[in-house]
Amino acid sequence: MRLPGRLRPSPHLSLSTQIALATGACVLLLVLAAGWLLVRLVAADLHTQQDTHLQNRAAAVAGNARGLLQAVAADRTPAVERARERRLYGSALDVGIRLVGPEGTASGGPQPGADVPLPADAPEPVTVRDGDTSWRALSVPITGPRSGVDGTLWLFSPDTASDERLGAVRARVLTVAGVAAPLGGVLTGAVAARATRPLRRLQRRTSGLDPRSSSTRLEHTPTGVTEVDDLARTLQTVLARYDEQAARTAEGLATARSFSAAASHELRTPLMSMRTNLDILADHPDLAGTDRAEVLDDLRREHRRLRGLLVMLRELGRGDLVETDTFGPVDLVETTEASVASLRRVHPEARFELACDRVPTLHGWEPGLRTMVDNLLANAVVHGRGEARSAHVAVAVRGGAGRDGRPVVVLTVDDRGPGIPSAERESVFERFCRGSGSPGSGLGLTLVAQQVALHRGHVRILDGPGGTGTRFEVRIPTGGTMAGASAGAVGPASGADQGGTAHSSEDQPPPRRDWMIETAAHPRPPEQPPRGSGPQDSHKDHS
Repeated sequence: MRLPGRLRPSPHLSLSTQIALATGACVLLLVLAAGWLLVRLVAADLHTQQDTHLQNRAAAVAGNARGLLQAVAADRTPAVERARERRLYGSALDVGIRLVGPEGTASGGPQPGADVPLPADAPEPVTVRDGDTSWRALSVPITGPRSGVDGTLWLFSPDTASDERLGAVRARVLTVAGVAAPLGGVLTGAVAARATRPLRRLQRRTSGLDPRSSSTRLEHTPTGVTEVDDLARTLQTVLARYDEQAARTAEGLATARSFSAAASHELRTPLMSMRTNLDILADHPDLAGTDRAEVLDDLRREHRRLRGLLVMLRELGRGDLVETDTFGPVDLVETTEASVASLRRVHPEARFELACDRVPTLHGWEPGLRTMVDNLLANAVVHGRGEARSAHVAVAVRGGAGRDGRPVVVLTVDDRGPGIPSAERESVFERFCRGSGSPGSGLGLTLVAQQVALHRGHVRILDGPGGTGTRFEVRIPTGGTMAGASAGAVGPASGADQGGTAHSSEDQPPPRRDWMIETAAHPRPPEQPPRGSGPQDSHKDHS
């Protein structure tokens, strides 16, 4: 995850300015759209008024038009025809008249030129254009009681008045748009500046945060603005995850350095021994068969020790770096049966007894639990030999209850060896702690303690059944919750059995674990065991 060292001012417009400009543009578009609609409505109203006026005039002059046609058809005197014509034009008032009859055309008043084509008929008013001038035209058929009186009466009204009114409406719409757009933008900018004030305060607080060089983190007081509060919580979450990943990276690097240092320290002796044996073989090619076989056996033994040490260090590092999403359902009975079957093949001379009850499934890390069981059994096989020099190991898995009443799964491993003195039962879980003559790496029981702590359980060492040998007892809560930073790994009073609040592994990230980093020379101070713990109990805090 990469975060900028310091937030720099953006060269772009501020949010309030962008809101103001967007609002001004929207207001302009809305006013223009509303103005366009208004012009259309006004035009429709003006045309309706004009059309109504034409229809009224048509009804008023239709009789006079019929009288003129009848006078022409009856061949009246010119004086009568002119009188009828004057009466027709007088009744038309402000509209133009064009009467087309069998004997010719009579026209008067404002109207388009005679060369302007007209539709065949116009029972409803239509628009006729004569150059740049538009007219509303209406035709009315004229019929009489006898032949020769049929004709067509056209009425015309100029659109000049409508155009003038529509032009005035358009001008006013543009004026309103020109005033409303900037005014709306200014008012919106002022409101947006006030509304975004919490966002600017949040920006000022976060601009100086540098997670790489300072431990200062974002402190946010709820503002009541949902978006700002959500953004602040998101920033806090991002910074927390950055801190978590940075800490995990640092732990990974420390684990790698510790692995290198521990491997370098622990491998020095077996490597020097192997080098000595190789020099002997090289300097004495004619070495006797018995001596040569002894040197080769020593080389094989040191090779096994090196390989075992590297495997143990690798498993210890894996346990330190395991993540929550690797946890899942684990049947400890199946894991134990598989481990016993594997040890039987490796140590056919050993005797194993296995007794398992039906127990709840654990939520845990299956490779880690398998490593825990393998090392407990291997420890019992190596150190649990009785006088017969043949290991006898009894393994049991059963259900139980912790001190807080919560269900736990109990794993016990008994051997018939010489046992472990009470004073040494805590130190056996430290790194590279091994008894005299032990062929192991000194990390097997450390791996056991690590996995027990990882699964919020506890382990203790007791006397074997009947006071003979040693019993290792591991208790793991069935909830499978992961140990917190202070969860104990060794001893009876740790993790969930202390009655503390347990958090699900899905809700809590893996705690800091430093089994590779923490040296046996500087162990953490042990916690005090709870009242009522017996003398056989041992407890050591590992995180």
